[in-house]
Amino acid sequence: MERFSASVSPEGSLEVLSQREVNSLLDTSARGLYRLFRNCALAVLNSGSRTDDAREIFDNYRDFGINLMQRNQGIKLRLENAPAAAFVDGKMIQGIREHLFSVLRDIIYTHNEIQGDPSIDLTQSGHITSAVFHILRNARVLQPSVDPNIVVCWGGHSIGRKEYDYSKEVGYEFGLRGLDVCTGCGPGAMKGPMKGATIGHAKQRIASGRYIGMTEPGIVAAEPPNPIVNELVILPDIEKRLEAFVRVGHGIVIFPGGVGTTEELLYLLGILMHPDNAAHSFPLILTGPAESADYFTAVDRYLGETLGADAQRHYRIVIDDPVEVARSMKQSMEGVKLFRQEGRDAFYFNWQLHIEKDLQEPFVPTHAAMAGLSLHRDQPAHRLAANLRRVFSGIVAGNVKEEGIKAVEQHGPFKIHADQKMSKAMDDLLQGFVEQRRMKLQGDYTPCYRLVG
Repeated sequence: MERFSASVSPEGSLEVLSQREVNSLLDTSARGLYRLFRNCALAVLNSGSRTDDAREIFDNYRDFGINLMQRNQGIKLRLENAPAAAFVDGKMIQGIREHLFSVLRDIIYTHNEIQGDPSIDLTQSGHITSAVFHILRNARVLQPSVDPNIVVCWGGHSIGRKEYDYSKEVGYEFGLRGLDVCTGCGPGAMKGPMKGATIGHAKQRIASGRYIGMTEPGIVAAEPPNPIVNELVILPDIEKRLEAFVRVGHGIVIFPGGVGTTEELLYLLGILMHPDNAAHSFPLILTGPAESADYFTAVDRYLGETLGADAQRHYRIVIDDPVEVARSMKQSMEGVKLFRQEGRDAFYFNWQLHIEKDLQEPFVPTHAAMAGLSLHRDQPAHRLAANLRRVFSGIVAGNVKEEGIKAVEQHGPFKIHADQKMSKAMDDLLQGFVEQRRMKLQGDYTPCYRLVG
């Protein structure tokens, strides 16, 4: 693979760092930030990669190095043996340069102002929400005096061409209606809506279109930011990333996907099914082309068999109708606006939404943690949804995250204990994902889990 070395300066943000910040970034000890910063930077530089195996990416670029240099005019990054695809005629692509310094900005801010602030207790629910708010505010994602218009789009990075094209059509209809798009920032169903929206915005001569990408260090290598993202945020973990989506977004559209998309859906249902959120206005649509009808039938069946009819009432399924999806979202924005006004809540951050602590606490998918999950119907449905979310989070880790892949190789597949009915429902859904090749971008899939009924 071709490599490139260069020095890069920031443009418009984070032009200066303190010596303490520089030292923390270059600290290669176990407690230092260097490995985190290096891996996130490599992921950004590797945009467009056709692999979703984080370890493969890191192995292929073992000789990649990144160094911070203090200069009279500010800071510079010195890159050694970086992916050549990040450069054109010897100069780094502008969008990739912006993403690279977004990584630097968010890692520094989270380390110093969130994790390093003794007044912030990340074991308390309210403090976790405040931390998410501060990270987003520092990234300038929160814009006051703007009516609700952000649609969060979730969906798989490993989808077929027809599903990808459909997500572009939906994004195009969003753009025509002045709606902005927020996704997980990667390829597939995260890129498609953004790409379509750029055309819709261009036709309406909207020059201020927002394409917000939110990711976290564990997933960014497997799903590097696509080139359309013009506002990138790195949240410290998957739970804060998910909370950021629902706090910033005014409605959510879910395209076909795999275990990661199911994790996101279960997370949202765990919130919407909580009694404290019963009156909350939060539109949710599941959609795809005609070819995806069976996929959504399977997802709907799984949710009905595990969480019951109450879960199913929180979403609509729209098949092969991009105009209806966009029109419905646009109309729903008025209801969101009215609800926020009546509750004296901000349009730019959904403070009213109640999120239980078990959806906010980082879940580390060790073998013991996966085996110990409580998967039975004898508990409130919103709590069961939270536990099911953790199951799928663990499978995501075993599929594409560096640490998860290593753990499965060392100790074998994760064992997931559930009652017989729930185990069968999950097995049917996951087997369908495998058969439809929704687990990996390339190659055959070896399950990282084993269901124990």
